[in-house]
Amino acid sequence: MNAELITMGQNARIAAKSLALAPETQKNAALLAMAKAIRAHAQTIQSANDQDMASAKSKDLKSSFIDRLALNAARIEAMAKGLEDIAALPDPVGRLLEKWQRPNGMEISRIAVPIGVIGIIYESRPNVTADAGGLCLKSGNAAILRGGSDGFASSQAIITCLQQGLTEAGLDPHAIQMVQTTDREAVGDMLTGLGGTIDLIIPRGGKSLVARVQENARVPVFSHLEGICHVYVDRDADPEMAKSIVLNAKMRRTGVCGSAETILIDSTNLNSLKPIISTLIDAGCEVRGDAAAQNTDPRVKPVTEEDWSTEYLDAIVSLRVVDGVDAAIVHIANYGSQHTDSIVTANQKTAEKFLTEVDSAIVLHNASTQFADGGEFGFGAEIGIATGKMHARGPVGVNQLTTFKYQIRGTGQTRP
Repeated sequence: MNAELITMGQNARIAAKSLALAPETQKNAALLAMAKAIRAHAQTIQSANDQDMASAKSKDLKSSFIDRLALNAARIEAMAKGLEDIAALPDPVGRLLEKWQRPNGMEISRIAVPIGVIGIIYESRPNVTADAGGLCLKSGNAAILRGGSDGFASSQAIITCLQQGLTEAGLDPHAIQMVQTTDREAVGDMLTGLGGTIDLIIPRGGKSLVARVQENARVPVFSHLEGICHVYVDRDADPEMAKSIVLNAKMRRTGVCGSAETILIDSTNLNSLKPIISTLIDAGCEVRGDAAAQNTDPRVKPVTEEDWSTEYLDAIVSLRVVDGVDAAIVHIANYGSQHTDSIVTANQKTAEKFLTEVDSAIVLHNASTQFADGGEFGFGAEIGIATGKMHARGPVGVNQLTTFKYQIRGTGQTRP
């Protein structure tokens, strides 16, 4: 195993112990100093990103990948603002989650505490560096970040700002570290737990990365395998609302995990079918549809069985006409990834049925799937969307990055 990574893990473990006891004011001071440093070094970050972008474009990568990698003034400012938003959140550490008293007089409290050292493995998005580092800091956890090779220079420039903020606030800069190699063996080393120093792994990336993490990790994992998200347009949907939501859910940003990949339309609402298809195609989206969709618009390409379970992360969508909400729910159960699904309808009873029976981490009524984002939930930011059912589900923010312990206060009780 790489000796440098072992040292990194050991340093992170030491930093985590002190960070777990750091007062909220000190953690917030570090977050604000980080935001200030990112703004002060915005040009350096942009130059590093320009270097990454030039390399990525020379490899002829997909446009959706390039979009995830790209930084500009607005996205750099959003990173800084995100750190400030995290600082403004209530401290998740030390929260009283539950309290009760036993008949023998013992008082039991369940208290939120940090997890420890969290390893985050991600691919092209440089902003994950700031989001992950900030969220781990606020929740009292040390972070070891392993970004993708395509965004290495960008992430390196950002991590320098984060460590500057830690130092200015009097915290151990090893609380947020970045793996200094793009060698894939480093991922394997992290998955083993770096000699017992990593408590949790969080992957953010494509299906192959997440599948590898889930298969090989020897420590707990928060992850989602893929975001196959649906929008179901019900028979009672407002046509203009449906058109607007579908367009936003698919095309606002096609490369995010909350982007809709399949549109389902009730067979008794074919009046909405043509406008929705036209709106998507006119916006530059390729529509792959069933026979009903193809008969409605000759520009629709034939859909295959594989399409229903494909996360495109691109300007491509599959479209199916279904016989009502029950058929939509069955389709989502068969092909979805339990990530994010939405219904558009004016019928409250139908909406409640969908919200209750669709077993996904996030289920929406009359809203775009692109709201699958921790910032939009008021979490300040997120490390990812967890689609598992243990501990954390949905956006993973500061509260989800804590575990708990029991504190028991007695007055001399002994057990008979």
